[in-house]
Amino acid sequence: MPDRRTFLRTLLSSTAALAAPGLWAGCRQETTDQAEAAPPLRRTTPTGPTRTVRLRVEPIEVEVAPGRIYRTWGYNGAFPGPELRVREGEQLQVIVENFLPEGTTIHWHGVPVPNAMDGVPGLTQDPIAPGETFTYTFVAAPSGSYLYHSHVGLQLDRGLLGALIIEETTPHVSYDREYTLVLDDFLPGAPQPLATSAPGRPGRGMMGRGMMGGMRGMMGIQMPSYAGSLINGRLPEAAPVFEVRQGERIRLRLLNPSGASTFRFAIDGHPLLVTHADGRPVEPVRVDNLLIGMGERYDVMLEATNPGRWAIVAIPVEGTHAPARAILHYRESRARGLPSGLPETLQGRTLTYADLRCLEMLPARRPDRTFHLVLSGGMPMAPRWTINGQAYPEADPLEITKGERVRFRMINHSMMLHPMHLHGHFFRVGDALKDTVLVLPHMGRISFDFIADNPGRWFFHCHNLYHLENGMAREVRYRS
Repeated sequence: MPDRRTFLRTLLSSTAALAAPGLWAGCRQETTDQAEAAPPLRRTTPTGPTRTVRLRVEPIEVEVAPGRIYRTWGYNGAFPGPELRVREGEQLQVIVENFLPEGTTIHWHGVPVPNAMDGVPGLTQDPIAPGETFTYTFVAAPSGSYLYHSHVGLQLDRGLLGALIIEETTPHVSYDREYTLVLDDFLPGAPQPLATSAPGRPGRGMMGRGMMGGMRGMMGIQMPSYAGSLINGRLPEAAPVFEVRQGERIRLRLLNPSGASTFRFAIDGHPLLVTHADGRPVEPVRVDNLLIGMGERYDVMLEATNPGRWAIVAIPVEGTHAPARAILHYRESRARGLPSGLPETLQGRTLTYADLRCLEMLPARRPDRTFHLVLSGGMPMAPRWTINGQAYPEADPLEITKGERVRFRMINHSMMLHPMHLHGHFFRVGDALKDTVLVLPHMGRISFDFIADNPGRWFFHCHNLYHLENGMAREVRYRS
């Protein structure tokens, strides 16, 4: 197992290693003109009862480590928000009460909800004003691991996020125990726009914060001043413990709703069997570690065949904040404390998009419409984050027609990674169904296809919250 010196060296070199191919191996993939679009997965008629949940959005105080109080915003007094769990086909009714000093919304990340329920201010609804209530209603389908979070300004980075689990009617994997792991970056104070803000807007970035901050600023690597990383709202000093028994099969739902961190995830002493990507089932593939970008989710299976007390680690690959840590503890083990060092599995096989094979039947067809999209910005002379040189909301909509097969071809001209998320649809990338895809820095290219089967005005954007806030978004608009 790597020692602490190696561990620290890895953390401090994360920015300089951006050009190292191995760091980004977990999100390489190729697509061709034979790429297949996602089949319709929306459901508008419930097959089960209505489940009603109330979410109170309010200022809260939570303990993220012993004696360390985090004053932030949350749902029902919790950070992350309470896990919402519903059966596939049920109708979910969420009554949101806003006790914040400003307006808010909730977006149901990954679920192809009706357009009016999507929670994008200025596009699908007005923000819920302070003291007001709004009810979201939609059919919980398809099954999978999803997120819910605010889509107003930088509120997500204040803790307005949580897990939404839609349980399968007929699971395609069997397991004895299940845990949800919410990965996040930790911003102790209120989030502020970075130095890449548009002229006339207040900004605060990494430039001028010593040699590392200056180098990163010149490279276009602006990041908030995160004070660490979290698993289920806890810093490493209060690392969550996930207990197992020898011989059990464990299902882990890995969710990354963080503001600006892509994580490399691994568990010492245990390979991972990936069974779902962004909620959709895939042919199981065994890996040692994986990258999980902002907005992405993976379900993995773990075979509890190696008794002991093992480190669970999620290392941010951009920025210099410390990793998130948790513990896998066998009840048969007498070991105590937080395991030190990095998991050896970080050096093993990394998941790639090319590894993912979806289980749904997908007919092949060439696209009816193709958009060529250039992602750029973040530099001192070009501070906005743009798509084809335009920054939202001063950007042309991407217009499509119901029934079309649409292809987005993206190339990244910037020095940062972009997790691109499409609302209201699943898309086909390689041979997998997803709703969020990582586009690599330094001329990274990737394409995806989708079927225009959910009319409305939908958001397409980078899920790095600060890139989104600074313009990297477009409206996808159906022609009437």
